[in-house]
Amino acid sequence: MCAALLNWVSNLFTAGNSMSIATYEEVLDLPNHPEKLLIDVRGVDEVASTGAIPTAVNIPLPTVEQALQLPADEFKAKYGRDKPTPETEVIFSCKLGGRAQTATNTALGLGFTNAKNYKGSWTEWAAKQGK
Repeated sequence: MCAALLNWVSNLFTAGNSMSIATYEEVLDLPNHPEKLLIDVRGVDEVASTGAIPTAVNIPLPTVEQALQLPADEFKAKYGRDKPTPETEVIFSCKLGGRAQTATNTALGLGFTNAKNYKGSWTEWAAKQGK
């Protein structure tokens, strides 16, 4: 965890998308971009009770770090998607954006340079989708 924290702090001071926020429009367009990965970090029961954003893979926040470190074949078997590379655009969502930011920070700390927080998360999505 210490190395992840040091990487995250380092990313704070580098150029690029290290602290990017994903917009509703970007998330809405994800079905047209299978190369990007949307990870919903809410609990399984929470997702089951509200529904999920299309294309989202549910990886609850307490397991995000472990999931992103799985071997590629295990990640695909468990989540049904190719494991993201460090360059893959990975967008995290939750209910209000707080847990998604924590997951974004974790991913950045693990070297994922295109990690983003969908700050509006499920609350914004549901409101704009009329759910």
